[in-house]
Amino acid sequence: MAAAAAGNGTPREEEGPSGEAAAPPPQAPTSVPGARLSRLPLARVKALVKADPDVTLAGQEAIFILARAAELFVETIAKDAYCCAQQGKRKTLQRRDLDNAIEAVDEFAFLEERARMLEREGQREGERERIPGIQYCQLNAGFIMS
Repeated sequence: MAAAAAGNGTPREEEGPSGEAAAPPPQAPTSVPGARLSRLPLARVKALVKADPDVTLAGQEAIFILARAAELFVETIAKDAYCCAQQGKRKTLQRRDLDNAIEAVDEFAFLEERARMLEREGQREGERERIPGIQYCQLNAGFIMS
């Protein structure tokens, strides 16, 4: 039973059945001003969801959950790819590390065909003339200014 300490008004920790102090109860996460719940921009996730012709409406909660799932997916595949890079005694992720992670982890099997398709496109891209300062990004089929 929590009771105030003798006269100073501060609560004491609850005691367990054996007389020792019990662990404090879990607390809800505190909100920090300016902190974001999602690292991905929700407006971009919503635009991607709405790009699907089968989707007519998407609630904010659904968008948030999809954004969070995407974050966890990227985190997981990045960690697995980093392990592949470490096996090669490197710290920098390379395309082959992602390919190795996709082949090694059963949960990524759905990406194998897409990875092969991107590899074929990349071989054709190597034949294209390169523009200095611009790098072609296959993941989102866009250009990145470098």
